[in-house]
Amino acid sequence: MSTQTETARTELKDQLAAELLEATGTLVPVAPLRDRLQDMTVQDAYEIQTAQLEQHVAAGRVLAGRKVGLTSLAMQRQLGVDSPDFGFFFEDMVHHDEARIPASQFIQPKVEPELGFVLKEPLQGPGVTLEQAAAAIGAIYPAIEIIDSRIRDWDIKLVDTIADNASCGAIAVSAHALWLDSADPTGLLDVTCSLVIDGEVTGTGTGADVMEHPLAPLAWLANVLGEQGVALEAGQLILPGSFTVAMPVVANSTATADFGPLGSLTIHFTD
Repeated sequence: MSTQTETARTELKDQLAAELLEATGTLVPVAPLRDRLQDMTVQDAYEIQTAQLEQHVAAGRVLAGRKVGLTSLAMQRQLGVDSPDFGFFFEDMVHHDEARIPASQFIQPKVEPELGFVLKEPLQGPGVTLEQAAAAIGAIYPAIEIIDSRIRDWDIKLVDTIADNASCGAIAVSAHALWLDSADPTGLLDVTCSLVIDGEVTGTGTGADVMEHPLAPLAWLANVLGEQGVALEAGQLILPGSFTVAMPVVANSTATADFGPLGSLTIHFTD
């Protein structure tokens, strides 16, 4: 392949962003991006992601929060990467307890059990510590992220999933907060969550499995976005990453994020 000029690279990144936007609507996946943009970097991938975010916002969609992905060793092994990533989601992507969600809204959905942090005050880096991240949390909820890939057959490397909005499909968050205190770091480390699909436990993890501490992804995200002049705002929902590997779901599947006596969240997938 010949070396791409900066102008050609910019045009190609715009084209790839447009293709992913189209795939979001048509549910027809696209070929892996890493094979099409020469020497594709993480920065390239985030530029493609941001171009989509700007298009969605221009169309009137309202940002509800952010997700951090690939924060557990299990998920990094599953996708063959060694670093986290982040994406965004809008209010029209958020579901709640016992939601009935058409599986046909997605291309190849999987689910992940997570915590959901609702911020009570803005959080902006650089320099955000775990203590500052904890202090910004107003409440903690059971959550499930429905991940989906606009890249064909989940054939992704880190740059592919970043460009594809960190493979975010939708979010479910309970209306009932967990009995957890963000100011108690030990409690967050020791919290246990199981992913239950159709009554079967498919995986279990602890808070320590989420980037060694569930607050670490929140601080990391605030610092990465802060370098771009972007703040996490009060009222936003932040998902710090999965306790377990992601598991596929189909129509008539039921998924539960089970935090034991602390609480749970169940959603249902329909035709």
